Formats: sequence, structure tokens, C-alpha cells
Amino acid sequence: MARCANFDLRCLVRTAAFALVACAPPAADDVSAPAADTVTVMAYNIHHAEGMDSVIDLQRIAALINAQAPDLIAIQEVDDSVARTGGVDQARVLGDLTGMTPVFGAFMPYQGGEYGMAVLSRWPVVESSNLRLPDGAEPRTALAVRVRSPRTQQELLFVGIHFYRTDEERLAQATTLDSLLAHEPVPIMLAGDYNSLPASNVMAFFAEGWTIVNKGPDRLTFPSWEPQREIDYFVYRPADRFELIEQRLLDEPVVSDHRPLVARFVLRR
Repeated sequence: MARCANFDLRCLVRTAAFALVACAPPAADDVSAPAADTVTVMAYNIHHAEGMDSVIDLQRIAALINAQAPDLIAIQEVDDSVARTGGVDQARVLGDLTGMTPVFGAFMPYQGGEYGMAVLSRWPVVESSNLRLPDGAEPRTALAVRVRSPRTQQELLFVGIHFYRTDEERLAQATTLDSLLAHEPVPIMLAGDYNSLPASNVMAFFAEGWTIVNKGPDRLTFPSWEPQREIDYFVYRPADRFELIEQRLLDEPVVSDHRPLVARFVLRR
């Protein structure tokens, strides 16, 4: 799969041109052409697959993912060839166990490998880019994965989020990411661990130009065993391209220190 060093729409021209030739869109007067997709998304900070029982177990993470059957999942705290997790490429293993395409985005070198996050996709991956954000106590990126619906051929930019560490650092990361995506023409979903409370400057910033999914009364995502804070979110734009069908948090206190988020949307043309 081709990659871009920087997330620049110009580097996608060849891919887009090929798609237009290989799969021309339905004619405007074709009333049988599907107008929308239903997409199920997840976000989960897996704590490098180490559960609250101190057991490292990718199998049970994969089983949890498979039970929800998502089209896309943003996964935070993922190791690739790191000593603490046995030198395993965790994104690849999770991809194998779920039958989804894995994309890994490294933050930094760590214990002989790399530490970062991943996206798993059931939709075909068109392009991916690991977007460099301002560093905090650790280097940070956002993993942007462009996918295409196998049903309607419309595209979605699904971006994995793991902001860190202070409010000032996280706000700089949020505003930089917003600037990097300012001219993106397709719908965008930002999913993951924002490390930010609803009343924070970071979430106030996103509330100005994005839509933050309201979880309702059951909204606390961390820690998994006795939740006290809401710090994991789905955020999207433009508002008229998404219709929320349902969202929920899973009660899973052992597999990781965060609760998994699940949501289902209609993605409109």
C-alpha cells in the first residue's frame, strides 16, 4: 500500500485517478445506486495488551473486537517489536486475529522496537499517513487512514488519536491536527484517547468546529474497573455527513485500563 511522508492531498492524486478509471461512480440518474453506508467504529486504548491482571493477551483483545464486528477501530498504546511485549508486532497479530487490515503509526523507538498506535480496517485502505504533532512528554502523532466503502465507494478519513500530556500540550496537538486536516474534502472521524475532560480547553476547541458524540449518562471511560473520567471520544465533521444510530461503552474491567467505545453511523454522500 502506498504511503505519504506528509498528509498532503496532492500525494493522493494518482490513487484517486486510478480509482476513477477502475471504478466509475454510478450515474446521477441511477436510482438503484446506494446513497449511504452504515459504518461501525470502535476506539480502545489497549495498554499494550496488558490487562489489569498483569497478563499480556492479544487473543482476548481480538475476541472483544470480534464480538463487536466493527468496520474500523482506532487502538492506542500499541507495541511493535518491543521487549516488554515479547517482540511481537501487535498491530499485525490483531489484524490476523480479526481478519482486518492493520496500519501502525509509531510515536517513538522503545525497548528495541516502536511504540505508537494502530488502526484496523475492514474497508479497503486507500492511503495512510502518520501525522507528526507537537511533542509533549513523549513524541506524538495522529494516524490518518483513508478508507473506501466497498458498497458505495465513498471515502472516509479515520484518524486515531492519543493526545498527551498536559492540557497545554494536548491543545497544541489538537489545533495542529485541525490545521493539517483543514482542506480535507471527505468526512473525517477522530477516534481515541484525548486524555481530556469534557470541560477542558481541548474539547472546547473541538466543540467549535466538530461534533463530539454525546455518550449520555454512561460516559466515563477511565479507569475500566471503577470509571471516574471521560477522556475517550468520537469526534467528526461535517455534521451533515454523519447520522448517529447508536453508541455505547463496554463494561470490560480486566482486558485494559480503558473502556472500549463503540458507535454506529449512517455515512451519507
